[in-house]
Amino acid sequence: MASGRASDRAYRQLHDEILDGTLVPGLWLGEVEQASRLGVSRTPLREALARLAADGLVAASRGRGVVVAEISGDDVDTLFEMRTCLEAEAARLAALHVADGRAQAAPFDTYVSRFARARDTLAGPGSAAAVTDYYALIRQFDEAIDGAAANAYLVEAMAVIRTHVARVRRRAGHSLERLIASAEEHGLIAEAIRDGDAELANHAVRIHLHRSRRHFRAGVDDDAEAG
Repeated sequence: MASGRASDRAYRQLHDEILDGTLVPGLWLGEVEQASRLGVSRTPLREALARLAADGLVAASRGRGVVVAEISGDDVDTLFEMRTCLEAEAARLAALHVADGRAQAAPFDTYVSRFARARDTLAGPGSAAAVTDYYALIRQFDEAIDGAAANAYLVEAMAVIRTHVARVRRRAGHSLERLIASAEEHGLIAEAIRDGDAELANHAVRIHLHRSRRHFRAGVDDDAEAG
């Protein structure tokens, strides 16, 4: 039991540090060093690393042991192929459920307004807080779509994808121009779901993710060249 708790603690800390960029791609995670840093023995650390490997966040490297998984432009393309399938379907289901009364339209009407305000805020003087608030708004919107889609298997699969999207977003960086466009695109998705238009919701997600993929791919490629 104690080992399990230590393993969970080590997993969560390493997981969060990989996602927030504290542990950068390619970094060697030596067992002795990491066990000491995290305050656990090597057995729970190995269990944590095994879980991270299953998540695709760390990988075995010949002659080096375990390293934080790299992110390449090809990874972005592969990730977005799956992300597009899942998120477009989730939006389609959410709109269908609004149309047939299994989900409420009102929350999505609120998101139409919230994304319009976010767009205007980002287009104004701009600030780090505005960017942070915008990403929080996206997470809330994703949760609203997950709830309206009402498909536990789909939601579980998207959670895995979103973990990797967070890493790609950090690696690629952001631009206010792209965030402003993203706010407009999210507003259209919210509007389509509110109106119960499943076809438009699906299409709006695909357009948004096509544009996001181009931005992320360019950012990751530029970062790789700079490195």
